[in-house]
Amino acid sequence: MLTVHAISKSFIIAPVLIEVSFNLNPGERLGLVGPNGCGKTTLLRILAGLEPADSGSFQFDPPDLRLGYLPQGLAPEPDDTLGSFLDRLAGDEGALGARLEALATELAGSPAQRDLQQAYDRLLSRLQVASQSQTHRSEVLAALGLQRFPADAPVAHLSGGQKTRLALSGVLLSSPQLLLLDEPTNHLDIEMLEWLENWLVDSPLTRSAAALVVSHDRVFLDRTVSGILELDPTTHRLRQYAGDYSAYLEQKQAERDHQWQAYTDQQEEIVRLSRAATIIRSESTFKRGGKADSGDKFAKGFYANRSKEHVKRAKQIEKRLERLLSEDKIDKPRQSWQMKLDFNQAGGSGRQALVLEDLAVGYGELALLRHLNLVVRYADRIALVGPNGSGKTSLLNTIAGQLPPLAGASRLGSAVRLGYMAQEQDTLDPALDALQTIRRLAPLSETGARTYLHQYLFSGDDVFTPVSSLSYGERARLMLACLVAGGCNLLLLDEPVNHLDIPSRARFEQALANFSGTVIAAVHDRYFIASFAATLWEIREQSLVVTPLR
Repeated sequence: MLTVHAISKSFIIAPVLIEVSFNLNPGERLGLVGPNGCGKTTLLRILAGLEPADSGSFQFDPPDLRLGYLPQGLAPEPDDTLGSFLDRLAGDEGALGARLEALATELAGSPAQRDLQQAYDRLLSRLQVASQSQTHRSEVLAALGLQRFPADAPVAHLSGGQKTRLALSGVLLSSPQLLLLDEPTNHLDIEMLEWLENWLVDSPLTRSAAALVVSHDRVFLDRTVSGILELDPTTHRLRQYAGDYSAYLEQKQAERDHQWQAYTDQQEEIVRLSRAATIIRSESTFKRGGKADSGDKFAKGFYANRSKEHVKRAKQIEKRLERLLSEDKIDKPRQSWQMKLDFNQAGGSGRQALVLEDLAVGYGELALLRHLNLVVRYADRIALVGPNGSGKTSLLNTIAGQLPPLAGASRLGSAVRLGYMAQEQDTLDPALDALQTIRRLAPLSETGARTYLHQYLFSGDDVFTPVSSLSYGERARLMLACLVAGGCNLLLLDEPVNHLDIPSRARFEQALANFSGTVIAAVHDRYFIASFAATLWEIREQSLVVTPLR
């Protein structure tokens, strides 16, 4: 269905993709993984025909297959409505039917025209897709939280997350034969994620489609793909692994263990050969009694020949050593592409970190949550979940003091120092760069601040980039660095891993495991929840249902 052969791509002189090759068969779903910036989106854009490759090629089979491409951001037409946008992707039954009827009339007058017959067949296929799509349209819109918008609602009036879900709706309803999905799980809550997993596997519109999926959601990859394509950020080449994401991790760990063992064995061999060469060369200079007897010709010849043998043996060993250090060298396994993150141990607080007393949360007369009476104890690990728009961010804003409660109170415990990572990333000053931001929080020299920021993947002149020019992922990393520098012992995290790649998410989870304070995180990443949360707060009908997880 898709054959990719030796695709390479560079930006100016920096290579992004080098001789990338793989095959994607009908019904096969592959996950494309790698750190942010390694070229995943570039590869999808090339395959979607939006960007040229420098070299290499790809072919579709059949050449005119229906391609469903989901970019990370939706750029609608200025006059697009929800209905017209979906009709453009999935097909407008009425318009297609009228065109098919006109073509049938024309074909009846000229039945022998092959081009007309082919055009009729293609149009009939599109009409069948549009009809099938229309049957499922209300289901898809409801599942993705768009059912309340009328068909004539302007797309421009939707929020960024709603636009992303509309784009996903259009791609799914287009009955694609090949799906190219660039982070389809963005802006989906847990219920939507589970629906999408089932839809990709079981829906008549997509279950037979091949799919290439970029996603940072590890549970989603485990449930939807049967193979992993890894883009290496150092070599810029692609490697393929069988199985889901968990199987890929196991294979990567086995590879790393094997390379460590081979590297260790070779280092030991290098030390052994070096010692052997040194000893043999020292023996070649040995003279009986310290000096050769000038009158003993036999002794001179004996020791001279023995010296030559030793030199020859030493040279053989040194040649072998040279090979081990050059062409046969086994490289030391490098650190995997992960963000280094180490939360300082938080200062202690009282046993009660947070108390909610008959708290009501909302805006004006709109109450999203009512009658919340909860006590959060020091070192609690809480995952806050619920549908989009149910009040998760509003609750965190209220606890952080950024939104006044409609009723009741939210009270911090004694000695609690609160740190808030907002979803909108609006706690950073856009006029400052990363270096200035950190130095305002911590008494660090420029060298110390640069060393500190290097742990968060800000290196070289990156530290001088204004916050306003940073990507979402870079801002997320800077906000994490700020929380650490601030010495907080109660963290409120609103979708903290949204813009982090999988390795960075894993490192973030490790950091939280070592953090001694209290954490409340609104998050949709189920793998993240399973790894860190001890308690689940689930929003249901304007209240919180509390469930212990461990």
